[in-house]
Amino acid sequence: MDLIKIGRFIADCRKNKKITQEQLAEKLYITDRAVSKWERGLSLPDADKMLDLCSILDINVNELLNGEKIDMKDYNKKTEELLVEMSRQEEIKNKRLLVDMYVLTGTTIVFYIAITLLACFTLEKGPVLGSIICISTIVTVFVCFYGFKLEVDAGYYECKKCHHRYVPSNYFSVLLAPHMNTTRYMKCPKCNKKSWSKKVMTKE
Repeated sequence: MDLIKIGRFIADCRKNKKITQEQLAEKLYITDRAVSKWERGLSLPDADKMLDLCSILDINVNELLNGEKIDMKDYNKKTEELLVEMSRQEEIKNKRLLVDMYVLTGTTIVFYIAITLLACFTLEKGPVLGSIICISTIVTVFVCFYGFKLEVDAGYYECKKCHHRYVPSNYFSVLLAPHMNTTRYMKCPKCNKKSWSKKVMTKE
């Protein structure tokens, strides 16, 4: 999605309605700074504000996300293009989360091993050595838990038996599930059978 194009479209529609940024913000119960960010292409309206925004500007969500008025004869085509683009954006976002997870946890583990070995070889046994190892262990565990959250948030798990793609209901069930890398042995909410559910980036 072209945020700059969408922002200009919002601004044009607002001006056509002879509404100021402050007035639009007041109608949506947000700040005029948020409206300004939309119109400059720095962010998209939150999902819970899109329908209200479209109602005020007399457009539909498809037109909003395309950043232009859509002729009815092109409506289906534009809808398909938008769905493809949204799927692509979702895949990019989820892949980025997964890469962040690998980089973060990998770097932290390497740092933990290095700092522990360095402390053991250069310091004598005592409270200083114990403190360094204890603190680095706590930091590593914390970062690994955050990396685990990134993994769960990145995309979906696909059931090996029925191929249903789902987001687990809670982090705890995923944490306790046996796993090989990002593939985890969990119960599918659709078929209620356990299988090795692999990580996938998109819903379909």
